[in-house]
Amino acid sequence: MSTDPVTPGPARADDGRGASGAYEADGGTEADGAYGADGEPGVYGASLFEPWKPGEGERIDLGSLAYDHVTRARLRALGAGPGVRCCDVGAGTGTVARWLATAAGAADVLAVDRDVRFVEPFAGGALRTLTADVSSPGFDPGRFDLVHARFVLMHLPERRRVLARLRDLLLPGGHLVLGDAVDLTTAAPPDTSYRLAMRAMWRALRTSIGTDVGWTPDTPRLLRELGLRDVGAEVFVPALVAGAPITAFWLDTWDRTRAAMLATGIIDAERLAEARESLAAGTVADLSPGLITTWGRLP
Repeated sequence: MSTDPVTPGPARADDGRGASGAYEADGGTEADGAYGADGEPGVYGASLFEPWKPGEGERIDLGSLAYDHVTRARLRALGAGPGVRCCDVGAGTGTVARWLATAAGAADVLAVDRDVRFVEPFAGGALRTLTADVSSPGFDPGRFDLVHARFVLMHLPERRRVLARLRDLLLPGGHLVLGDAVDLTTAAPPDTSYRLAMRAMWRALRTSIGTDVGWTPDTPRLLRELGLRDVGAEVFVPALVAGAPITAFWLDTWDRTRAAMLATGIIDAERLAEARESLAAGTVADLSPGLITTWGRLP
């Protein structure tokens, strides 16, 4: 992949980018907050992607199929295995927590989520579940050798405070491993239907539930500032080909956020249908949002 810088073109008033050409919906701060249509703060799993809605577990599993092999390899490299005490925050359907408790052979795995309905059927042995909100002031489930959170911080406006809280869950010598989305395409032209759809999706998620991926490339620096050592990071971008799990994941995500995407004014129904058709056919010739995995060790 070329490392030459890309100079953004002039932004249009309705394209989701600010005057600098950067996608403005990703550039806010923790103080911005997120608000739903009723003016109240939105929450992942309550305002969008509700776990009780049909197919939501399957949508999460599509993302797991795309990214789990990368996460597992990194956790293995950092020592996930027999004797290790683990906490998986935002466990979702539990694919990572279940792997830690079985194939990796961890001594104890605590799967934490606001709603553990997808993980609870697998509880037992080394795997425990905890219904809790990581952003709650009283969140303190114990101390661990390994704390993992994937696609969690990007949905939390108070991410810096939560990040410090996750660090505090580590035992000396323990590792914090974070995974979040990184957007590699939407800040720059050309304004294809696919890029407009992704811009609209990020804007819709930002305004409804506070999702922000603009800060994620700074995660290594944030871990260093928290006093972690041996900080590293890597980015994985799955291929957008017809029939791939990541392709199905984005199609389902667009379907579930369609009204909010159209409400941004960044894309209209015709262009969204065009984007959906090209994504399903594997002809977008563009990059999926990637997974940036960052890790560090508590001295």
